[in-house]
Amino acid sequence: MKTDLELALECAIDIYHQYAVKRPIDDYLSKDEFSELLKENAKPFLHNTIPPNTSVDNYIEKLFEKADRNRDGRLKFTEFLTTLNLVVIDAHNRSHQSHKNHPNDGHGHDHSHDHGHGPSK
Repeated sequence: MKTDLELALECAIDIYHQYAVKRPIDDYLSKDEFSELLKENAKPFLHNTIPPNTSVDNYIEKLFEKADRNRDGRLKFTEFLTTLNLVVIDAHNRSHQSHKNHPNDGHGHDHSHDHGHGPSK
């Protein structure tokens, strides 16, 4: 049986390919494909990671620019992974900020990072 992490990684690859082959058929994400992918598959997650006073489109634009290392206007898979890395780091940092702002909310953060997503049995 696959672990949750294995399934999540396979899902990231599958979603990348669903959008990368739309227009034209290649293995890259255009800026529009990248934006569409995030808006359709990660919108609630994005809303929890966007810096204050930043729109979703502006945040996606900044993520794209940071990830497009070779400045060719498209993301190859390794560049896409850079973006996921940035979003996950932002989400992780925000989770710590929310715990600092609400220390007595009954949801202590023990750094085990098992946020209820342990392996299925």
